[in-house]
Amino acid sequence: MPGVSLPPLSADERGHAERVRAALDAKLVSAGGWIPFSEFMQFALYEPGLGYYSAGARKFGADGDFITAPELTPLFGQCIAQQVAEVFERAGGRDILEFGAGSGALAVAVIRSLAARGMAAERYDILEVSADLRERQREFVHRSLGAQAARVHWLDRLPAQPLRGAMLANEVLDALPVERFRIAGGRIERLGVALIDGELAITARPAPRELEAAVRALAIAGDEDYESELCPLLPGWIAAASQSLAGGVLFVMDYGLPRAQYYHPDRRQGSLLCHHRHRAHADALAYVGLQDLTAWVDFTAAAEAADSAGLDVLGFTTQAQFLLATGMERALGELLTEADRDRQAVVSAANRLLLPGEMGEAFKVMALGRGVAEPLQGFMLRDLRHTL
Repeated sequence: MPGVSLPPLSADERGHAERVRAALDAKLVSAGGWIPFSEFMQFALYEPGLGYYSAGARKFGADGDFITAPELTPLFGQCIAQQVAEVFERAGGRDILEFGAGSGALAVAVIRSLAARGMAAERYDILEVSADLRERQREFVHRSLGAQAARVHWLDRLPAQPLRGAMLANEVLDALPVERFRIAGGRIERLGVALIDGELAITARPAPRELEAAVRALAIAGDEDYESELCPLLPGWIAAASQSLAGGVLFVMDYGLPRAQYYHPDRRQGSLLCHHRHRAHADALAYVGLQDLTAWVDFTAAAEAADSAGLDVLGFTTQAQFLLATGMERALGELLTEADRDRQAVVSAANRLLLPGEMGEAFKVMALGRGVAEPLQGFMLRDLRHTL
């Protein structure tokens, strides 16, 4: 995103940025002046009291840095609920666990929609690492759901008792810290953050053996310099989720690609993206602790991790095809009949969810299940498992 102009920081933001920078400088000095990008991303997003998801700035919605699908319109949650209801019937349980619930909008839409279908969730757990987001979610859920909010519980860790039902991970895996790498002149280099003459810089060092082997296994074609990323935490994340799923489906919803497309020779800069005040750019060193850092999901890696964890890949498709298959058009029609609705706003939000140039194609939905028969409704129009 060359030429993106970032807005100036407020006085409070400048103060926070100074505290983040002081802590990061100290971390770099103690590490000898350089840390791998994965360690920098972990710090920038999750450092207690300083990282983007650990501090108190508003992140979601019009007043935040980006808008996720559940914040755009309840239609997204209604379609998810349609698919979850089918899973409830096959899994022998009606529990839901949502990872990283954002503003709480998805939880509210799913709970309302399931109750309206006569398939109310018995329990809705939210696993949220951010204390600030947890409090905002709690306030929104209780204000929106009233008595139904009693079904919602917040967790500090995965439940000890495996659940039967559905797990939801919407825009979660893209926030796992990644290793950045460069292929230059046939060499594999590990990218990281250095402190040089008092300034932060992205620099490269020879890749350790394990990273070099992982990158070479990708068999990226071409002789030109190439940069991208790997997510070493992805297999462990899926394995941990698998251990808490006795029966049902984990739905992963995120932007990403199958491996062959992710590491295509034409994608020479990778997928790292930063978000601040609804501006997307690629400068990871700007506004550290005050902007989101994300990387697209390698869905082939997710499928491989699921297989290793004993989960079945039950479906993989684009967000647009999933939403259409789970009744988006019907739900949109019903929403448009409500007298107090702004019809233009409703249609605009639906278009953002569905159109290829918006979220419709870049975002994918993957279903990873245990003890659940296929096919699932959301993958009936188009199933892309063959591309993995």
